[in-house]
Amino acid sequence: MAGDLVLGLGGTVDYEIRWDAEVLTALAAQHGIRLDDLTTTTPIIDERALVVTVLAFLATGGGGERFVLSSEIVETFAAHFDKSVTLGGTGVRAGIALDRIGVPTVQHLVSIDDTVRRLLPASMSIVSSATRDTLDPHLIVQYPVGTTVRLVDGAVTAPASNRLIFANDAPNREMAIACGLGDALEGAAAFLVSGFNTMQDADLLEARLDDLVTAMRRLPADALVYYEDAGFYHRELSARVRERLLERIDVYGMNEDELQEYLGRPVDLLSPDDVIAALAEVHELIPARALVVHTTFWAIAVGPSAARHAAGLESAVRTAATRYRLGDACTAADLEATARSPRHAGGAAVVEAARQRSGAVGVAAYVVDTVQPTTIGLGDTFVGGFLAAVPAAARRATAVALDRALDAVSGRVG
Repeated sequence: MAGDLVLGLGGTVDYEIRWDAEVLTALAAQHGIRLDDLTTTTPIIDERALVVTVLAFLATGGGGERFVLSSEIVETFAAHFDKSVTLGGTGVRAGIALDRIGVPTVQHLVSIDDTVRRLLPASMSIVSSATRDTLDPHLIVQYPVGTTVRLVDGAVTAPASNRLIFANDAPNREMAIACGLGDALEGAAAFLVSGFNTMQDADLLEARLDDLVTAMRRLPADALVYYEDAGFYHRELSARVRERLLERIDVYGMNEDELQEYLGRPVDLLSPDDVIAALAEVHELIPARALVVHTTFWAIAVGPSAARHAAGLESAVRTAATRYRLGDACTAADLEATARSPRHAGGAAVVEAARQRSGAVGVAAYVVDTVQPTTIGLGDTFVGGFLAAVPAAARRATAVALDRALDAVSGRVG
């Protein structure tokens, strides 16, 4: 349908565990984990390696995605905690954010089961390459700032809150492109591409890119293409994707963890000098028309088309901040409440310096206080908020808001 937002490429079933430092302390004792054992790069071949990786990320306040040897490791670890079963994947979570403001989407999926059918919002239609039902859950670990886990010979305390994702998901690793994707893209207003980060076979990736490029030929010339990096399991494969798609990508997005992985060094996100240098360096590596980096403190776009996306950045930051404080239950009214929150002063200083010295466009993050922050899916929700500013989506959201207002008035009159 003309004006549709088509989001892909893969969705997931997520196990979001409720953080419990005492359970992690017990697991560290059970597996004899010491401070010297902590590393974020060990192959996750068993539960011990998974616990080591979680604690290593926690010690630095970092976030990321990692491959595990089997889904059984995820099941075993998750069984120690209370958990919620939710839907994930950049496209799906972006679609959920859009659903909350009344914007329907078309979802490209590579796997499906009864959990997906039950949890997917009714506003979403599906184009799927799945030939049978499968379930390969993604483990989502969200830890809060200040949490402390004791090890055999010491303790680690999180300097910041963040999220970790662990999975062995064959359908998303294979990323088959649905035959109906080209039909869905014909007349679309925007297309979100994400998910290639989980692929590990270079030859198979090339074949999937062939299929995707063929489908994308059906896109209208003025359709916006948003590509979200999402953290490659094998970083060298990201260059293959850029070689094939960068010419058609309008907005190339990444978060602060991915920025630092590309640069191979930490970036002080509140230092104007460090941020401006980092943005210049990563844009030289990825010369997108608009390269968007979204972080805890700010979101900034650089590139020749960056100025076109100021409204998208504002919408994206507001939507992500609302999810941070309320989770999936947020509404259009909650977005308006978020807009009344103060901006992060340090983030605002970075944005202004980047604007003056490099011509970048950006917005500072909102300062949001909440006892139980939702850190998972913030980047995905950011993308959904960005796409909400696409004119076709904005018109639908406005129409839905007007209908709801009229219904409320009608109800009061009746």
